[in-house]
Amino acid sequence: MEKASSEGACAGAACTCHHKETPRAAQFQADLQKRLNRAIGQLNGVKDMLDDNRYCGDVLTQLAAAESAIHNVSALLLQDHLETCVVEQVQRGNTEVIDEAMQLIKRFAR
Repeated sequence: MEKASSEGACAGAACTCHHKETPRAAQFQADLQKRLNRAIGQLNGVKDMLDDNRYCGDVLTQLAAAESAIHNVSALLLQDHLETCVVEQVQRGNTEVIDEAMQLIKRFAR
């Protein structure tokens, strides 16, 4: 699990900010950024399609592609969370992190 941050950089009033104790590898971070940028590009394309009054089926196809891209980022982050944050906390004796991991799996796994 991540340690609490003293910075108030979160968006939204209900957000509890944390930072990873173990930094993500630079290549993994770059891959996540690339995937997110692709999804953002797809969503911007969807906005343009709506503005251009494009056929609903075409818009829905692009939305599905963006959703898939975001889901893939979520899956990668979930795996990284299990392999780093959860393992580190369990090794320290904090087995409550397993409950959090189960909730995340239920939320993001399809």
